[in-house]
Amino acid sequence: MATESVVLVTSADRVSTSRIPKWVRSFGVQIIAALIIGLGLGLLAKYTGSTEESPTGLGATLKIIGSSYVSLLQAAVVPLIFTAVVSSIANLRQVSNAAKLAWNTLLWFAITALIAVVIGIGLGVLIKPGAGTGIAEAGEYSGRTGDWWAFLTGLFPKNFLGLGASTSVVDGTATTNISFNVLQILVIAIVVGIAALKVGKLAEPFLNLNASALAVIQKVLWWIIRIAPLGTIGLIGNAVAVYGWDTMGSLGKFAVTIYIGLVLVLFVVYPVLIKSHGLSVRQYFSGVWPAVQLGFVSRSSIGTLPLTQRVTERSLGVPRAYASFAVPLGATTKMDGCAAIYPAVAAIFVAQFFGIQLDLTQYLLIVLVSVLGSAATAGTTGAVVMLTLTLSTLGLPLAGVGLLLAIDPIIDMGRTAVNVAGQALVPTIVAKRQGILDETLYNAPRTAQPFTDDAAAESAPSELADTRA
Repeated sequence: MATESVVLVTSADRVSTSRIPKWVRSFGVQIIAALIIGLGLGLLAKYTGSTEESPTGLGATLKIIGSSYVSLLQAAVVPLIFTAVVSSIANLRQVSNAAKLAWNTLLWFAITALIAVVIGIGLGVLIKPGAGTGIAEAGEYSGRTGDWWAFLTGLFPKNFLGLGASTSVVDGTATTNISFNVLQILVIAIVVGIAALKVGKLAEPFLNLNASALAVIQKVLWWIIRIAPLGTIGLIGNAVAVYGWDTMGSLGKFAVTIYIGLVLVLFVVYPVLIKSHGLSVRQYFSGVWPAVQLGFVSRSSIGTLPLTQRVTERSLGVPRAYASFAVPLGATTKMDGCAAIYPAVAAIFVAQFFGIQLDLTQYLLIVLVSVLGSAATAGTTGAVVMLTLTLSTLGLPLAGVGLLLAIDPIIDMGRTAVNVAGQALVPTIVAKRQGILDETLYNAPRTAQPFTDDAAAESAPSELADTRA
């Protein structure tokens, strides 16, 4: 009797599921629908009087939904970075040519970042997004580059957790805010991972514990990812309600320039690289697209990490042992959108806005900061750290940061989407060059369903070839 009831329930579930059209169950369709709903609700809130200072009920609801979803993602950032990076380094034990793979991964990170920053500089010089909208030359412009050393010294952790605290007093009430320096956590994780490799067998219990912790954290993140359409409605709706389309003003040209650069990298540079390695461009985009969509709405490479790693392994055919090293590393250091195109165009915009002429040395500094300093963004939402680093390195007025914050959420969606696409691209290219890419899996049909259980994938890998997108 018990067995029959189980069979009946399972059959009913299958019948119920089969009644739902496949396109409705598609993660991509759900995200697009959420984007449209969020846009409509955002416009409704804006034109019914909702503002950032005095939101209406609808505006406040959208803001709470969006901010709560981002908070859920950010809550897992610190443990995810530490456990993912330690595990990624430890997984190099399973790869025969680990050192070569690691070197090639970093090399291609740098190559793609260099291409992206050159495109950003070219667009900034050609389009001149800040020209004609500026003021007299700012007196605070110094042309000094000493703050670069401050960034370098900031790499060294002051404590094991990269923990910092600041106290502010408002209306006689003291408030202490605890914060984590994500870049220092990255450094700590790299050192711990390398040390564990060197220790060898004695480190196995620690690495097993870390792997278990990572699995738990990723499962929690997976639950968060499943409610991404709901978060999308709040994020998009709030952005439209607060900023609208008319707030672009003189910054509209800047936003357009950024998106032109992002489109060139995503739909021109990446396809050229894929095609030059003998791979299908269509298969790459169909495989990586679920992660790109989530990156677009979540604005967090770290929050998108579980999905990025999953599509890299199960859609693009990158071996798990290598993908579990390259993708987490890319989520914290590989930022073609936030750390290459954006700071290049932003620095040129700020210089033009304040009527400051940049010379060849300063353009080279932009390239250097973008290629070597991308870890400063640390996979979290926004690129304020990278922008501040670039402006301070060039000695440009930091008032320019405030100018660009008004439209940052809208721009950050496109930046993060390109980041995520690049984080899957490099492992695919390196795996292909090293002869370890599963091209049968790479070329398998897609169904746009990225949520395949780990247990199912391990028990029936041959049956998942067309469901791993």
